[in-house]
Amino acid sequence: MTNIKIGVIGGSGLYKMEGLTDVEEVTLSTPFGPPSDNYIIGTLEGQRIAFLPRHGRQHSISPTELNSQANIWGFKSLGVKYIIAANACGSLREEYAPRHIVIPDQLFDRTRARDLTFYKGGVVVHMSVAEPFAPELAALLYEGVQETGATVHKGGVFVIIEGPRFSTKGESRIFRQWGCDIIGMTTIPEAFLAAEAEIAYATMAHVTDYDVWHESEEPVTVEAVIANLNANVEVAKQAIRNTVRKLSGEPDWPCHHALATAIISHRERAAVPAETWEKLELFIDKYYQ
Repeated sequence: MTNIKIGVIGGSGLYKMEGLTDVEEVTLSTPFGPPSDNYIIGTLEGQRIAFLPRHGRQHSISPTELNSQANIWGFKSLGVKYIIAANACGSLREEYAPRHIVIPDQLFDRTRARDLTFYKGGVVVHMSVAEPFAPELAALLYEGVQETGATVHKGGVFVIIEGPRFSTKGESRIFRQWGCDIIGMTTIPEAFLAAEAEIAYATMAHVTDYDVWHESEEPVTVEAVIANLNANVEVAKQAIRNTVRKLSGEPDWPCHHALATAIISHRERAAVPAETWEKLELFIDKYYQ
């Protein structure tokens, strides 16, 4: 398991990644508990990648139950520097139609029951998430989707709700008034935790519906979500392949050094409780004496 720099998180409808060679399945235990599933390690476009189905390969984990801390810790332990994620989303804008793809550049947090940080128990980190997605990776992912011929939108505010229920019409209309463009359930805390782990993270959000605000469209249903995801799954896989190819030079970006200016605690190893160090050593060891 050497030289794994790229991670792929498959969302609803994307539970496996065809085209991998030299495949191995890895079970990881983490100090934050079990990840969503085993990591599938393989070679894609000449590069070793690690693939993880976010909800498990049987889609048995709800958004609230996701252990994103374990998932991201697992990627970091494998050596991953870049994560390409895929999500289903509802559209809050007329022009973002079902089966379009959005590469969001902003997040709005409406979750209520999730661990949003790794850093507790004696280590305090104030991570800047003014740009919650790595802009450099998002740009490459946008190009990767463009090359498939699919309709893709660059930028947008992605509001993340707790779920697992869909929105009420009142909520959907207010999110529109607030300037949100698409709506989903899983990118938070995933994106924030990736930032805390100094991993570049970007997502392609696959529009499956108009949520519940649209007067001339039916409210979102699971059936509609699945149908539109299935229609786009090959686009998603090709976009991932295209983007993986663009990362062959292993670029180094500011997000890969974000903790250098984000740790506010005194950087003394002896001051960190043993239980905390076990969880965080993977991230902070290089910054502590």
